[in-house]
Amino acid sequence: EVARKLAMVEADLERAEERAETGESKIVELEEELRVVGNNLKSLEVSEEKASKKEESFSEQLRSLNAKCKEAEARAEFAERSVQKLQKEVDRLEDDLLGAKEKNKKMEEEMEAAFQDIQNI
Repeated sequence: EVARKLAMVEADLERAEERAETGESKIVELEEELRVVGNNLKSLEVSEEKASKKEESFSEQLRSLNAKCKEAEARAEFAERSVQKLQKEVDRLEDDLLGAKEKNKKMEEEMEAAFQDIQNI
C-alpha cells in the first residue's frame, strides 16, 4: 500500500515538475515578449513625440503663411486701386496731350496763314 502511494506521489511529483518546467519556459517566453512590447512602446512614444513636434511646427508655419497671405492680399488690393487711379491719370494726361497737339496744330496753321498774309502784303 505504501509502495503504491509512493508510486502515485512520485508520478504526481513528476507531472508537477513537468508542469513547473512548462510554466517556467512559458514565463521566460512571456518575459521576452513583454520586453519586446516594452521596447515597441518606447519606440512608439518617441515617434509620437516627434510627430507631435512636427504637428506643432506645421501648425505654426500654417499660421505664419496665412498671415503672410492676408498681408499679400491687402497689398495686392492696394496696388490694384493705385493702378486704377494711375490709369485714370494717364488717360486724362493723354486727353490733355491730344488737346494740346490739336491746339498747337491750329496755332501753327494760324501762324502760317498770318505769315502768308504778311508776305502777300
